[in-house]
Amino acid sequence: MPLRLGTSAAGLVTGYGADALFGDPRTGHPVALFGTAAARLEHRLWADSKPRGVAYAALCTFGAVGLGVALQAATRRRPFARFAATAVCTWVVLGGRGLAAEGAEMARLLEAGEVPEARQRLSHLCARDATTLDSAELTRAATESIAENTSDAVVAPLFWGAVAGIPGLLGYRALNTLDAMVGYRSPRYRRFGWAAARADDVVNLAPSRIGAALTVLSAGGRAREAWRTWRRDGGRHPSPNAGQVEAAFAGALDVRLGGTNSYGGEVESRARLGDGREPEPLDLRRAVRLSRRVGAAAVALAAVAAR
Repeated sequence: MPLRLGTSAAGLVTGYGADALFGDPRTGHPVALFGTAAARLEHRLWADSKPRGVAYAALCTFGAVGLGVALQAATRRRPFARFAATAVCTWVVLGGRGLAAEGAEMARLLEAGEVPEARQRLSHLCARDATTLDSAELTRAATESIAENTSDAVVAPLFWGAVAGIPGLLGYRALNTLDAMVGYRSPRYRRFGWAAARADDVVNLAPSRIGAALTVLSAGGRAREAWRTWRRDGGRHPSPNAGQVEAAFAGALDVRLGGTNSYGGEVESRARLGDGREPEPLDLRRAVRLSRRVGAAAVALAAVAAR
């Protein structure tokens, strides 16, 4: 156990270190198992109905929170067990190493001019329709996804782990996974996925802004530009949260993000974020390095804040 840290803080730091060193578990990933169970429940509960969607989101999320509460209660008087449980749960809900690896692979493919392969690879980062995207648009999509997922896959889990312990870690990841599964504005999920999408927005309100602030602190000589772009452009994104970190990244990297995107046949025209040039594959590599610095700052903050 890391010295001079409380039990929960030590677990968060150790779990973050495990993710940084090993990445996601290779077999039997608990998040994948949760996704499989949630998909089966969706098959039973689905209807073009908001109340059904509320029930679905509640059952899945409270099931994960309940497991976290049980683990927390079982380890209340066993400090090492609490530390180990927190560390393992932190490891399985974080996605920092995987995010960095996908960003680096996208940069490699784009640098090599392998656009068809990059189009296929983009699905590992986001659900954007990549069929007709050229190299520049693929680079922008990947850079935006690195920024957004730095908050979703690193900052937010650590925030909720610090605030609410193991239940916070598991509950956040469950809700974020549901949003990725049913939170789209497609005909099938416009009503059924409404509750999961809105709840995910709520639980990310604070982490996304903390992530943007940590991006500013991690921007080095471009901290002032990152701050200015975040404050000016963060609210221009259709999501109340994604634009916060994307705008801060745009300022920190001196690139321009935003534009026209297609998701499941629906086209969105988004405001531009930042004043710089269009991102290039080298900027995608810079975004990966910035994401890692933000993650390191986030775990340090979580360790201080953890009870």
